[in-house]
Amino acid sequence: MILPAIVAALGVLPGVLPAADAPPPAEALARRFADVHRFATLFTAQDVRNHLSSAEGRDKAVDWCRKTAVTHVFIETFRDGYQAERDTLAAARDQFRALGFQVSGCVTPTRVGKSSTGWRNTISCYTDIPTQQKVRAIFAYAASLFDQIMIDDFWFTDCACPECDAARQARQVRIGDRSGPVAGDAWEDYRCELMARLSRECVLIPARQANPRVSLIIKYPQWYDRFHERGYEVTQQTLDFDRIWVGTETRDYRDSRWGGTVPYEAYFIMRWLGGIGGPKCGGGWYDWLGTTEHTYIEQARQTVLAGAHESLLFCYGGLQRDTGPANILALRTCLEELLETAREVRARTPVGIAAFKPANSHPENESRVFDFVGMLGIPLVPCHEFPTDAPAAFFSLHALKDPAFVSRLKVFLAAGKPVLVTDGLAARLAGDMPARSPQVQILPVQGDPKQLLDLAESDLDPIRQTLLAPWKCRFRAPPWVGLYLFSDGSWVVENFRDEPVQARLNGSAVPVPARGWVRRWTP
Repeated sequence: MILPAIVAALGVLPGVLPAADAPPPAEALARRFADVHRFATLFTAQDVRNHLSSAEGRDKAVDWCRKTAVTHVFIETFRDGYQAERDTLAAARDQFRALGFQVSGCVTPTRVGKSSTGWRNTISCYTDIPTQQKVRAIFAYAASLFDQIMIDDFWFTDCACPECDAARQARQVRIGDRSGPVAGDAWEDYRCELMARLSRECVLIPARQANPRVSLIIKYPQWYDRFHERGYEVTQQTLDFDRIWVGTETRDYRDSRWGGTVPYEAYFIMRWLGGIGGPKCGGGWYDWLGTTEHTYIEQARQTVLAGAHESLLFCYGGLQRDTGPANILALRTCLEELLETAREVRARTPVGIAAFKPANSHPENESRVFDFVGMLGIPLVPCHEFPTDAPAAFFSLHALKDPAFVSRLKVFLAAGKPVLVTDGLAARLAGDMPARSPQVQILPVQGDPKQLLDLAESDLDPIRQTLLAPWKCRFRAPPWVGLYLFSDGSWVVENFRDEPVQARLNGSAVPVPARGWVRRWTP
């Protein structure tokens, strides 16, 4: 009886200390946790053609979904210039519905009309009127088939063609025969205004005209520091759309093609956008590209720890090749612990150091610094508004987006609260922060957030000791170990390293296996 208890406590990846008893069937798990968290998958427009055009292919897809606890399927109508056939879409939709699946549609707006001068042959020039008309037709078609439609995260533009430049310089966005002022003449101002208006005029209105029952989801990409540069205006678009979803596909940090993103980013962006979207925030979306079984499961864990209501496994066709099958086998073995963790997380409130990132804020040379701070065992609570009531806070150059930041920071410091600031922000605020104050810790980013992962444990100890003091919490661990705290005293420690670590929390040893986690829930 000891071995299963150890496995349950440590959350070891499949293949290390296997449980003595086989887990319950995936379908039973899905039903048991249906009101807590569900798994979904997407059939791209090409998957519809290649996998759902025959009864045999649909039966195979249904079987795969059932074995993976997938109870929600998104069936895509358009991607890469290809629109799936109506009869095939309807047949797949009806079969999944008849078998008890939740069924939604999806659109990936790639290779639509005139190409962008930036991301050529994928992203479009949306100043172009015929392209706008094509978008209207695409969404009207999707809405005629489905009552819910998600937009994959290519709903942006990076075009700088003469037509776009002329519209930018004229400070107006033309949509059909309508025009309106744009605040400022920077590319990001133009693009944000353009895409917000296109969202209303070319997506929401034509879809609702085709189907008054339809609801629309905008899925935001993972590159949150560059949203506004390409036209994602998260405050306005979240207000306009019925739901939002979040890209949590962090992949493998060391992968030669897809690498460079640490696992904690999935947690940060899910919590940050969740704060903006509130009840509109649905689920996280991750894929198999550039992953191993370990990094794939880490994406799943971070999505669940961040409080997502759903996990979308992108995509059915891709998960049948490359590392996909091995990833799914690993996920199936971890389903119960992930769903149980989702239940515990949903019942609790995360606590920690407020991490202030205003919407549309500029990182300068501190891009995605929050992700790397979270990898240092510093539990962050992401927020888009100044955290006036937080017990402790972390501020980077992003905070300068807030015009009242300096005055608010002075009030925060006057209350004696511990603060962590980047060296870049400290330099910009010279004279506005108390010098050599024990309540202020300076983080040595040096214009390169990635090098924070090389800090020694001894460098991190005084920082964590200061920041965690309001919770009477002490934590010691090397970098690449995440700490997640909850208001009732529950906690999770996840080790992203390839070797086991001996962390210490409040004086007690916490042995964490390589690429594993330890969870402690207060009853």
